[in-house]
Amino acid sequence: MENNKIAVGLDIGTTKIVAMIGRKNEYNKIEVVGIGKAKSLGVKRGVVSNITQTIQSIQQAVDEAESVSGIKIEDVVVGIAGQHIRSLHHSDYITRNDAEEVINEVDIENLVNQVHKLVMLPGEEIIHVLPQEFKVDSQADIKEPIGMYGGRLEANFHVVVGQVSSIRNIGRCIKSAGLNLNEITLEPLASAEAVLSQEEKEAGVALIDIGGGTTDLAIFKDGIIRHTAVIPFGGNVITDDIKEGCSIIEKQAELLKIKFGSAWPGENKETEIVSIPGLRGREPKEITLKNLSKIIHARVQEIIEHVYLEIKNYGHETAKGKLIAGIVLTGGGAQLKHLRQLVEYITGMDARIGYPNEHLAGDSEDILSSPSYATAVGLLMEGLTKHIKEDEEIEEIVQESEMQITETGIEETSQELPPEVEETPVPKKKKKKSFFDKFTEGLKDFLDNAE
Repeated sequence: MENNKIAVGLDIGTTKIVAMIGRKNEYNKIEVVGIGKAKSLGVKRGVVSNITQTIQSIQQAVDEAESVSGIKIEDVVVGIAGQHIRSLHHSDYITRNDAEEVINEVDIENLVNQVHKLVMLPGEEIIHVLPQEFKVDSQADIKEPIGMYGGRLEANFHVVVGQVSSIRNIGRCIKSAGLNLNEITLEPLASAEAVLSQEEKEAGVALIDIGGGTTDLAIFKDGIIRHTAVIPFGGNVITDDIKEGCSIIEKQAELLKIKFGSAWPGENKETEIVSIPGLRGREPKEITLKNLSKIIHARVQEIIEHVYLEIKNYGHETAKGKLIAGIVLTGGGAQLKHLRQLVEYITGMDARIGYPNEHLAGDSEDILSSPSYATAVGLLMEGLTKHIKEDEEIEEIVQESEMQITETGIEETSQELPPEVEETPVPKKKKKKSFFDKFTEGLKDFLDNAE
């Protein structure tokens, strides 16, 4: 088993931290060889609020995954989310020097780099620039402009912005836990990778990932991400409401929500009662399931209405922006009973629960196909995809060097090459870095210099 073929996804959530180790099997499915889970103590609404506690939780999850798999974890792919993430739309253009030359990757990179120079609010940094449609001269709605002629290259961009300090804090926690930050990706994008099909992304779909501290939204249309948003409410807010409304402790409120909770109040009768043990010899409390579902319904409705407002802001009600595939619900909060029916009732859109089991090997544990592991599976997929890309790049370099040796007229034999050929350096293929690669490198440099 080659260690470089293994990837690790680290999901730093508000409720739990998950470390998932996996590899691709012969059927190109993901085989999870180890998983570790720890209660997330130092994270609030997706943002690190206590560095020491977060480091301890990461180490606990990593140690558990290592002991299960027998593999030492070094590099991890991490997701970022949190209430500090926001997105905006921006249009920009460049005028090319020579309209007689075809548009290439360098032109697109120049255009993207120009967007990165946008002035943000103090303490904010652009973390993702996603091109939507391109426009070449007067020709609009172009998906792929490479290879076309034109003097003016224009594009609409979806720009994701976040707080620099929050992202650096996550980087600091990972480094202090003795891990290398291999890649950073947006959590809604990772979840989308795990639970959405290409057909849904083409038809138009809204992914709603309901976590403990935040609800993440990612909208796709024509195979392109169109809109992202992070709503600072999640499952924990529902638990808090139950705790306050029923005057019970948090642990009991969480258990009530999981075991008896329903998002649809009409489902329960007045006579259905659950008894909660009293504290330290006090009388037990009796709570009707109808009241419980009323409390849950009120808060869930608020969360869905916030998300639906974002979907409407994107332009779902226009003919061009209609989301034919409707809504996919994932994350731990998606397991709430009758949530799908309530979402369909409020939005008038089709909805389904998103399970990440499509990409997992058949003999995977049932718990892994739960919606609460969608982000971790998506991050693991991201890490494995990166390995495949790196292998392809190495293969290209090897093929190019072999071609060059053949061109010099030397046959491939077991004899040693003449010194003049041995000394000839093989020019390496220049690897085009994605912005997230550059961003991760910049974050690594910052953390190294901060020592």
